[in-house]
Amino acid sequence: MHNLAFDIAHLLAGGLVLISFMMLYQDRLYALLNIFALHAVVLALSVAWQALVQNAPHLYVTAMIALVFKAIIIPVALHRIVKQLGIHRDIETAVGIGLTMLAGMGLVALSMVLMLRVTGAADPLAREDLAFALSVVLLGLLVMVTRRNAVSQVVGFMSLENGLVLAATGAKGMPLVVEISVAFSILIAFIVIGVFLFRIRERFDTVDVGALDEFRGERR
Repeated sequence: MHNLAFDIAHLLAGGLVLISFMMLYQDRLYALLNIFALHAVVLALSVAWQALVQNAPHLYVTAMIALVFKAIIIPVALHRIVKQLGIHRDIETAVGIGLTMLAGMGLVALSMVLMLRVTGAADPLAREDLAFALSVVLLGLLVMVTRRNAVSQVVGFMSLENGLVLAATGAKGMPLVVEISVAFSILIAFIVIGVFLFRIRERFDTVDVGALDEFRGERR
């Protein structure tokens, strides 16, 4: 049973890393939002499995929050924002897809080497989940850095936070009150970001952050 728990936990955590690469590869906005929803579903499954393995019922609440808010509410809301604002469906990137994917592989390798070395005394299940979680965090950050579209940067931010949730649950979870407060903080942040997206689109007629740089005179 222990080996099965180990294998399934790693399958789900590794699936999150794979889906993060899928987000890096996407150049269509709707496809990116759909993949983010899949990312949240796999996160919910991973957290639910950790709840079963650790005998921690409060983690089921975390899994439900991830499923309802991140896999359903936030993707649906972003779809509506994209449709209402008439945002261009293609995602402009700061660097090419090939270089981005290579950078992502380098970040995953760095995460594995770093985390497995500094957590040598930890439980094997926890230490490898932490390595996967750090990979998800860095890949989410890479999505934010390499995408010019503000909506895609929001998706990168949300996927980064998914990695933090994976790390917290893999390291024997966190108190329920903290999980709920974090979930509501993310929801509030998403609402604020949505308001800013509307304001940016209204003011500059685009959500390409390159236009903001040009307005500030940083690019010519």
